[in-house]
This record gives sequence, C-alpha cells and structure tokens, in this order.
Amino acid sequence: MSYRVVKFGGSNLKDVQGIKKVIKAIQNYNQPLVIVVSAFYGMTNRLIEAIENAKLNKLDIDELVTDIYNNKLENVTQSVSDEDLINKFKDELNKRLKELKEFFLGISYIKDIPPFLYDEILSYGERFSSLSLHYILKDIGIDCREVFPEDIGLITDGEFVNATVNFKLSSEALNKSLSSNLTYIIPGFYGVSEKGKTTLLGRGGTDYSAAAIASCLNADSLDLWKDVEGFLSADPKIVDTPVNIESLTYAEAAELAYFGSKILHPRTPEPLAKKKIPIRIFNIDNSYDGIRPLTIINGKERITNDVIKSVSYSDDFGIIKLKGSGVGIKPGILAKSTVELDNANINIKSVITSQTAINILLSSKDLKKAKNVIEQKDIHGINEVEIHGDISIIAAVGEGLTTQSGVAARIFGAVARKGINVRIISFGASLVAVYFIVDRKDRSETIYEIHKEFFVNEDTCKCVQ
Repeated sequence: MSYRVVKFGGSNLKDVQGIKKVIKAIQNYNQPLVIVVSAFYGMTNRLIEAIENAKLNKLDIDELVTDIYNNKLENVTQSVSDEDLINKFKDELNKRLKELKEFFLGISYIKDIPPFLYDEILSYGERFSSLSLHYILKDIGIDCREVFPEDIGLITDGEFVNATVNFKLSSEALNKSLSSNLTYIIPGFYGVSEKGKTTLLGRGGTDYSAAAIASCLNADSLDLWKDVEGFLSADPKIVDTPVNIESLTYAEAAELAYFGSKILHPRTPEPLAKKKIPIRIFNIDNSYDGIRPLTIINGKERITNDVIKSVSYSDDFGIIKLKGSGVGIKPGILAKSTVELDNANINIKSVITSQTAINILLSSKDLKKAKNVIEQKDIHGINEVEIHGDISIIAAVGEGLTTQSGVAARIFGAVARKGINVRIISFGASLVAVYFIVDRKDRSETIYEIHKEFFVNEDTCKCVQ
C-alpha cells in the first residue's frame, strides 16, 4: 500500500481561518492520507504552566477544563454543521477532559509530578487536536479514523520527555494497524514504551514522530505544512532579501534545524535519510494553490556556485569554560566533567578544547546549574570555571563547505570587515556546516554581512533591525 504522511503544526490550527486552509490542503491530495497533528497553538505551554501551578496548589482545575472545553468546542462548531457529529465530539471531549482533570487533581494532592504523568498530561494537547480534526473532516465527507500511538504501536525506548522511536518494533505494528484505505489522524509528539507508558519525543517532536511514522510505512513522502516560505538563506527578520532554498540534503536540513531554524525539528531527517524518503515543506497560506512544495529535502547533493545555502543562528547556547594549565590534554578531566553534567541531566551540545581551556556548549538555561555542579565536584586540574551566556551561535551551511577552497575566508572576511570579534570557531566537525560564536549584540550584523557576501548585491541588501 502506498502512503503519504502529512503533518500540520499548531500554528496551522490556531483559528477557524487556519482550519479552512488545512481542509483545503487535505482536499488537494485527493487520496487517503496519514495525518499527524500538533497541539493547537499555545496549548502545550498552557499545560506546562498548569502543571507548575498544580504543584503549588494554585491551579483552578475546573476553570482550566471549562476553558479548554469552550475553546475546542468553538473551533469545531464553527467548522462542523452536522449536529450529530457535534454531540459525539462533545461526548469524547468531555471524556478526555475528565481524564485530564483527574491527573491534575493527583498533582495537587501530592504537590509533585512523576515523569510518566508529566508526559501523559502534555500528550493531551495533541489528543485534542486529532479529535477536533477528526470530526471536522468527517463533516465534509472524508472517510477518516482517529488513531493513537498506543493503538498503532509507535514504540519508543521508554525515556521520558525526550524518547527515541524503536523502529524495529514499530514498523511491523504500524503497517498492520494502518492497512485500510482511509485517512488516519494521529496525535503527534509522543509514542509509548514497551510497557505502555506515554513518552514524549522532545519539545517540537511532532515533526519527528511524523518522520518516524513515514519511515515505518516506507511512505512516498513526508509533507510538512508550515506558516513559512520553506527554508530561506537567512532569517527574514534580519535581512530583507532572503532567497528561497528549493533543495536541501538531509544533512544540510539537520544542521540548519540544530542551529536555530524553527522550520523542522532537528531529528526529523534522521529516520528518512536511509530510506531516501523526501521531506517536502509547504506554506499553509498557499494551500489554495494546490500541492506546491517550497523546499524539498532529499539525498541529492547539489553544490551551489557559492557553496553556502543558508546562514542560521541560535541564541539558546551558552559556554561553560573549564580553565587550567593543560586541561585540554590531561586525561580524565573532560570525561569526569561530562559525566557530572550528564548525571545532572544537563545536555551537552558541543565541546571545543584547547591547551588551557575546555569549552562546553550548553543550553543557556543550564549554565548556572552546570557551573555549580562542576565547582562542587572540585575536579583536579580545573582551576577556574567561567560561564558566558550572552552569545549567539552562527552556522553557515552547504554541501562542499569543507572541500571547496576559499569559502571560510569569505565567511570570516565578511565578518572581520565590520570589526566583529569571533570568539570560538568549529570547522570540520560537520561536512556541511561551519559554526562560530559571537557576542549576542553582534548576531544580526554578522548574519547580515555573511548573507550579503554570498547571496545579494551590496546595493540592494539591507539589514532589518
């Protein structure tokens, strides 16, 4: 059976106009689909806030449940005309809200939340979306069925909050479960452990869960409907002349996502690369124009004339610098430090060493915690621990970047001409990316200068401040 997996994000579902665009996009395919949905815009953040308030016994649970009910009902009643379908939707919505209410009551009683319950609660954002879309599509005559990861066998490694799909166990189960010739609607963002526990696939993980499902089904493609114009050569909030990127390799897309591009989750290309299943990026605002992908991600390597395809950035990085004479070459110092950080559940994003310093890149929110962990352990050889949070990571991405001469010189020459100080450089860690660190205040000008060097005529380029 031939499958096409289609994912719609929360911003696509935030209001009635957005839902109309989603319906049009689905109708354009004119075939049964496997649809994966995110939570409605803002829902996940709201559930996280409710969890924190429940732990402090400050949550009005009835008010939360009523508000969610009214919000979901409004979206459906504005999109569905069949009263019988609306009544069935109400019944199922009330059932899920009752379950959610009981979970929050439990948190209020114990004033804490076990990891399994945290994941269970956050999965409800997606469960509300799939329920709503199911009845909306039934109302327009689409033969569809709502199914859950626990029912179709999307099995994970069991790690809470940031689980990984077990493809060996999931593939056979999914192909059996999704065998009928109809449209399936699946809540994204989570799978289940072998013991049946709900496990989230990381924040923003609906892209990854859709990619995992597409891989298990050997789908024709994974289609991601967003509210952006595909991948661009730079952030349009920084430069006013970004160029659309029509084609990317899996590696290029993964690096751009890792270094700040919000278009897809960094793990999305991973399950699809080996099977060469293309990822197609669409803009939901263009759904009335038919099936017209703006960016296609596949295994076709294409080196452009100027090599660089896009310049990305992330402000969610910080540096913890472990200083001491010879720390970069003395055995055991790096290992001991990273073990302590791992034991404290601090994710290490990158490590760059020198003779006198080990620079560990972390999420900026973990910096102070990491400093305390290292200082408390008093690791021999580390004389001083510094943290630097007001930085940005800049990444230039493109096939051929490490093999074509002169590219790095152009990148850093463009930055140097404006007197911008580059603090740390990593070149060669990835075959398709070079990244470096600048002060946060220099981030926009750095992006602008590199983009001007590689993409646009100086007379027509303008930095958007």
